[in-house]
Amino acid sequence: MIGWEIAGGVVLTVWLWLLTCRGRFWSTAPRLPGGTEPDHWPSVAVVIPARREADVLPRTLPSVLAQHYPGRARVILVDDGSDDGTGELAESLARAPGAELPLTVTSPGAPPPGWTGKTRALAHGVVEAGRVDRLLFTDADIAHAPGSLTELVRACESGYDLVSQMAVLRTGSRWERLIVPAFVYFFAMLFPFRLVNRTAHRTAAAAGGCVLLRRATLERAGGLSAIRGALIDDVALARLVKRAGGAVWLGLAGKVRSVRCYPRLRDLWHMISRSAYTQLRHSPTLLAATVLGLALVFLGPPAVTIAGLTGGGPAALLLGVAAWAIMAGTFAPMLGYYGQPRAAAPLLPATAALYLLMTLDSARRHRYGHGTSWKGRTYPAARSSAREPDSSE
Repeated sequence: MIGWEIAGGVVLTVWLWLLTCRGRFWSTAPRLPGGTEPDHWPSVAVVIPARREADVLPRTLPSVLAQHYPGRARVILVDDGSDDGTGELAESLARAPGAELPLTVTSPGAPPPGWTGKTRALAHGVVEAGRVDRLLFTDADIAHAPGSLTELVRACESGYDLVSQMAVLRTGSRWERLIVPAFVYFFAMLFPFRLVNRTAHRTAAAAGGCVLLRRATLERAGGLSAIRGALIDDVALARLVKRAGGAVWLGLAGKVRSVRCYPRLRDLWHMISRSAYTQLRHSPTLLAATVLGLALVFLGPPAVTIAGLTGGGPAALLLGVAAWAIMAGTFAPMLGYYGQPRAAAPLLPATAALYLLMTLDSARRHRYGHGTSWKGRTYPAARSSAREPDSSE
């Protein structure tokens, strides 16, 4: 009984610390800053890296091309070795009624040694953009509501060097509804938005689906070549900008939405496991710490609660229920943001157990030399993570 009471006290203490000292990671309040109308609207190049995206472009590219922006803007789609007609389809969509921004389709060829495909595509787009003031990196599966570009620039002009929005992900299938809100919740726990948005704080992160930044700041920070090998390019980019003294803002989106579908568990499993071990810098020590941490933080409350009900004593039961209630309470706002019933928040431990298995599977794939694969391109498992961001930063 005493053992379970001690375990319950540890678990509750951890959740009280997370609740009060982790930058209110659970809050869904961080939304795009309003800003004021600039005297002169900066020029913008929207760079879209695209590899085999013919299935989603009809639902996303028109929304980007239709942006009505007060200044000078253009769209550059970088066709990264697609074999499904991505480039040709993009050009046809640019000729459709409603397109306001001009489109350039270009291809960089295969990435040279040391580069990932996406960072190479983005760097190629930056060169193609020429001397613009701002760069908007947005993924091919991201749709932008009317006014999105203008609001992003206005927010950036309020004093930031990089502004990023976590796109609203799809929750159409039952697996998406179970896993997606938790995915964003875990990301916010790892990189609390409020800490990211403090210039003096080391925590740095961005959401790669929507990143607007000042070109001058990117050049001062060393350009995309400085993160050319990063598999988690968005976090690496934010870290690069912040280390160069730039101000970073990250929050949840209102007008930016992903149309990518993950109808089956295996689809979501691959999406998460392909980069989970990379985030841990391919370190067995960090893997062990992460597994123990996930078990303690998310599986601990129900374990202590069940133990209290089955002979562990009323104190253990009380401590376990209190920790579980805090955990569910912090998850409920994210469920509400995604339009899911908040009453499902106590089920978070089940989803956390899935994430734990995905993380272990990511390490297993690395152990057996499978590396990170994406749309027919594989990055060797032995690839150094020297340029990957430290999650503590």
